[in-house]
Amino acid sequence: MTVTQPPVPSAAQKRPRAARQRPRWSELREVLQVRRPTLNPVERRLGAALSIRDLRKVAVRTTPRAVFDYVDGAADAELTARRNRAAFAAVELVPEYLSPVDHPDLSTKVFDREIAMPLIFAPTGYTRMMHHEGEAAVARVAARHGLPYTLSTVGTSTVEDVAAAAPGGEHWFQLYLTRDERLNAELLDRALAAGFTTVVLTVDTPVAGRHPKDMRNGLTIPPSLTLRTLFDMARYPFWVLNKLTTAPIAFASLRSMTGETDVIDAVRVADVVFEPTLNYDHLAWLRANWPHRLLVKGILSPRGARRAVETGADGVVVSNHGGRQLDRTPATLTVLPGIREELGPDATVILDSGVTHGQDILAARALGADAVMIGRAYLYGLMAGGERGVERAVTILREEYSRSLQLLGLKASDAIERHHVRTP
Repeated sequence: MTVTQPPVPSAAQKRPRAARQRPRWSELREVLQVRRPTLNPVERRLGAALSIRDLRKVAVRTTPRAVFDYVDGAADAELTARRNRAAFAAVELVPEYLSPVDHPDLSTKVFDREIAMPLIFAPTGYTRMMHHEGEAAVARVAARHGLPYTLSTVGTSTVEDVAAAAPGGEHWFQLYLTRDERLNAELLDRALAAGFTTVVLTVDTPVAGRHPKDMRNGLTIPPSLTLRTLFDMARYPFWVLNKLTTAPIAFASLRSMTGETDVIDAVRVADVVFEPTLNYDHLAWLRANWPHRLLVKGILSPRGARRAVETGADGVVVSNHGGRQLDRTPATLTVLPGIREELGPDATVILDSGVTHGQDILAARALGADAVMIGRAYLYGLMAGGERGVERAVTILREEYSRSLQLLGLKASDAIERHHVRTP
């Protein structure tokens, strides 16, 4: 008997036809919203920057190469600078879920004073060279966000300028101690009168680090700009115009070194910054002459941290100067746990060097830091767009930190603990 097989349906017969309808504008409007173009070029560049790395890319397009290299470069082969970033990249975050993370509290306390998040603006020199708005712009952003700002001894604004630009802000002063006790006392008296609350003594500059990029560009002490550097600067007319039409760039806090003139002898300034005789007696003198909080910056070992605190410091800044002084030093994140263990829970420990992402703040907190300092991260923003660029840098870091804190399963900065990270 012959069995007749049913016909095999074609592919078209197997596939059901999709129901179709005429498109409605009310439905398309939700998915076809076109972003309005931003006409202001600065706001357009900053709006497109989604990370500190993006701000760095903007900065290199808007700033003369010699100036950018001064910020971006480091000492010798730049091994330490790369180690700083590699140490953060190697950290693994270990989340804990099934905990409420709505409305996270980013605040923390440093010296028993609350700040909006564990972030402090580090001291930087030559700041008005990067952008004519300089330290005043940075201090205003810090004050708006409830964060401390640290003015450098070799900054291009005075303590009085910063206090006037950001009244009510939390201002710290970074100090280079010299053999000139009169100058040291003058700097401390002015910082005290201007309402500065903390002095940060930098100790890792007995001599100058060697910066090949700056040497090639002629951005040295004293300056010896090359023709190539001058031609490159001419490619940035707005930068040049802003420098020519605003106050001359000078080491504002050190004007007393040259009497009535605004012109600062760069060689004499180098004698202030680089002090090969600096020792613990200087630190003891500073402790006796400064009535408020005192930090020592440039600490990389538990032994150094212990001795600084025993000599009178209230805490330390674990720092290798962003890799700008002695190359081949360890990454700050790798030595942080040992320093915290040595000092115990009561001393203030701040981490500096290499912080460019909100998750770096998480890692530093978990490994023992009360807060971190940023330098290059906000200088990229400053070069990219002045005060608006610094604002963008802080916004990026804050959003990264807040989101990562929530994804870690935590609702507050003070909930971060050692077991939330794994290190090599």
